[in-house]
Amino acid sequence: MLYQLNFKADKIDCTVNLPLSKSISNRLLIIKALSGEKMVSAGISDSDDTQVLCRGLRTKSETVDVGHAGTSMRFLTAYFAATAQVKTITGSARMQERPIRDLIDALNQLGADIRYLAKEGFPPVQTSGKQLSGNAVHINGNISSQFVTALLLIAPVLPHGLTIHINGELVSESYVKMTLELMQQARVSAKIDQQTIAVAAQKYNATGIECERDWSAASYWYEIAALANNANIQLPGITCDSLQGDAVTARLFAQLGVETVFYKGGALLRKWQPQPLSRFEFDFINAPDIAQTVAVCLCMKNIPFRLTGLKTLRIKETDRIAALQNELEKFGFSVKEPQTGVIEWDGERRSPQKEISIATYHDHRMAMAFAPAAIVFPGIGIENPNVVSKSYPQFWKTLEGAGYLITAKND
Repeated sequence: MLYQLNFKADKIDCTVNLPLSKSISNRLLIIKALSGEKMVSAGISDSDDTQVLCRGLRTKSETVDVGHAGTSMRFLTAYFAATAQVKTITGSARMQERPIRDLIDALNQLGADIRYLAKEGFPPVQTSGKQLSGNAVHINGNISSQFVTALLLIAPVLPHGLTIHINGELVSESYVKMTLELMQQARVSAKIDQQTIAVAAQKYNATGIECERDWSAASYWYEIAALANNANIQLPGITCDSLQGDAVTARLFAQLGVETVFYKGGALLRKWQPQPLSRFEFDFINAPDIAQTVAVCLCMKNIPFRLTGLKTLRIKETDRIAALQNELEKFGFSVKEPQTGVIEWDGERRSPQKEISIATYHDHRMAMAFAPAAIVFPGIGIENPNVVSKSYPQFWKTLEGAGYLITAKND
């Protein structure tokens, strides 16, 4: 299946009901499960990832298949270890290429006895049902912040609490801060001292915590506003004081011609004409999920760039750096990776292909980051468009409501 996209209106004027935050929903699900509260589907994300996590927490089966859901793999492994369950956690072929050794080593330090069922250091894994007894771990911070978050979420229910010593730089630190703030809202406190986080044994109380609208989903509408001739986009439920690191989207896109007017209950995106940029630079170490959106937008606006802090993009749903390079090349943009975790485009451009079809690599963000490009390149195709259900199931329907013409074709 392929969607061919066209947009011919002079102005985008719409109200967009964004999905609830997948990141917050997934953390709340683990907190509620550990607090003994009943899990309900209302008030959480309808994304595939969150629904996978829901099913994993509810299932009585000994085997849990998380598919492409990396968060579910990490969070459920820690959850099953902390609750002394015997479970096999597996996933897609790509999931079995994504490293998990650092988290498994940390849980085994606590007494978990988790073993690999195939390749050492990668899923699938099996938890043994042993009770955790340790109270301190050392873990590298430069692979995935989800490892640290998985440990933090189970910390208060361990018999002696948990002290986490983080070695080296912590990537995507904003996600760990989100976790700590949600834990605090659930009446659990933590002590932070440089590279150490200590959580005493405590009880969760998640009653009354509400989930925010998703800022990474908002980023695609910022890109649309930046590429359109005129835009007036209402985003109900988006707030400037968000727990999400991706809220930096508003500041970044202010440089690209999108003004954000926050009001009680949401935000309005408006097109304006800032001072033209000769070059764009930003460190995405705390907001890697919006890097694809920004990179595509910059190319479509012909703004040379250097984006850093992207090391974790190599181990996401796909190798996102390679995927970006491959697909932007179709438009004539040669994006380089001069060093690990850095991509740049110098402004040189070749002629684009006559017909452009975007491969999505089983990656929802590839589909959504490239969809706005139809404003500049009418008729582009998006392959396997249903990948968006991983985080934003209503994406295509909402695009149609904003004036896009979407034609389904068999590829």
